[in-house]
Amino acid sequence: MDPTPDLYATPGDRLDAFLEHSLQPRWDWKEEGQDAWQRVERFFRDQCFRDQLVLDQEVRVLKVLKAGSFGKGTTLNHTSDVDMVLFLSCFTSFQEQAKHRGTIIDFIKERLDHCSESLAYNITVVHYRQGSRKPRSLTLQVQSKKSSDVIRMDAVLAFDALGPLCPDSKPAPEIYEDLISSYSHPGEFSPSFTVLHRDFVKRRPVKLKNLLRLVKFWYLKYVKSRYQNTALPSKYALELLTIYAWEMGTDQQENFNMDEGFVAVMTLLRDYEEICIYWTKYYDFQSEIVGNFIKQQLKKTGPIILDPADPTNNLGEGRRWDLVAQEAVNCLRQPCCRTDDPSQGWHVQQARDVQVTVKQTGKENWTLSVNPYSPIWKMKAEIKKRNCNTGNQRLSYQEPGGDRQLLRNKHTLASYGIFSKVNIRVLETFFPEIQVFVKDSHGQSKPYAIDPDDTILDLKEIIMEAGGPAVEDQILKFQGRTLRNHESLDDLEIEDSDTIMLIRRS
Repeated sequence: MDPTPDLYATPGDRLDAFLEHSLQPRWDWKEEGQDAWQRVERFFRDQCFRDQLVLDQEVRVLKVLKAGSFGKGTTLNHTSDVDMVLFLSCFTSFQEQAKHRGTIIDFIKERLDHCSESLAYNITVVHYRQGSRKPRSLTLQVQSKKSSDVIRMDAVLAFDALGPLCPDSKPAPEIYEDLISSYSHPGEFSPSFTVLHRDFVKRRPVKLKNLLRLVKFWYLKYVKSRYQNTALPSKYALELLTIYAWEMGTDQQENFNMDEGFVAVMTLLRDYEEICIYWTKYYDFQSEIVGNFIKQQLKKTGPIILDPADPTNNLGEGRRWDLVAQEAVNCLRQPCCRTDDPSQGWHVQQARDVQVTVKQTGKENWTLSVNPYSPIWKMKAEIKKRNCNTGNQRLSYQEPGGDRQLLRNKHTLASYGIFSKVNIRVLETFFPEIQVFVKDSHGQSKPYAIDPDDTILDLKEIIMEAGGPAVEDQILKFQGRTLRNHESLDDLEIEDSDTIMLIRRS
């Protein structure tokens, strides 16, 4: 990287000046990058596929999008690559893109070699294969028009999954359902969602973009340069982490203290293992397929940073966050992280609060917000205060298709992988009662309080009184065995929080 004043020697209250003088892209660099982008785009639109048959068809460039830092407005002076995404007519689905992408990239490489002499500028392919895997992109070097600089550019191919999407509109859930059924590698088809990636960052306040530049500069200079051949987190992952810190730490205020923001990001990186971040701007839990997929993603080992435009892409997975954390610890000791009043800094949780809907038989449902890393006993105390319960509170929840689970006092919602909206059932028991879960043929489970000495007939009557089938229409089974009315739960060795199956007689 070019010689730049030492960030670590810069006092926290001088970070804005450091950004202005050292990191902001100069107009001549931006102009050179724009010129290179336009010339390569012209080649793809006018020359690459002209009068050529590929895959036995004429290929058209449907659109070209500027991606990466240039597209988002977060470029660093003389250090940012220019990324280009080509949407081609030959890709009519995610499957078609995966099948033919390598062939198209090989064709483009041949065309660049063939046309190089006729081009008025120099474009060189420097990389387009990743081991034995089929190529997914081309890395080009473009000779600058006004200087000896070489502009590096990644050209990526994509299926136009979104089509003519209106600004600020949410893609149809079917697009994400198709994505989930098609991908084989995390983020494999992320380029199809480039416009969403770009807008998610581009429309942020100017000062936040400067904080993004600062974090990115720190990462490139103090982490990436030191561990060049290591699987480190992507710059995009750090961008998302920074945006999350700003949202939580300032309530999305456009003006803030740069040093406080930088400290908040370094603190999150230091404590990376419990990070769980996602957004519902472009996809959410309304579709059962998408919702269940997101929930499974959120259950993975942290850190979890879901791409806001592509739920298949967990940017926290499989990377050496520990090396980033080590440097973040070092950074927090430097003058650039010394703030006037540390107690007034941003207070950012590793994950957003979870909206919990509390359900209890005979009472109206209500909601509360819970820190997913807060112990269950604290949530119980709040519920007890609201409901004026006098018995022993038993909290439970059920995942779609799974059994109902007891939430234990010393655990947290995070312990159960719960980071999104959840329904919690509350049951009061009084000694010597136990809690049993009764699951119907539709997979829905409810908790019931019963004395272990009571019979199966007693349990059937409790189920009927709670709105279930008539006693004579119930068949109860436990561990595959049909339960008889005269048998007691204690005799049957049914214990607290066991699940009993309920079958309705036809």
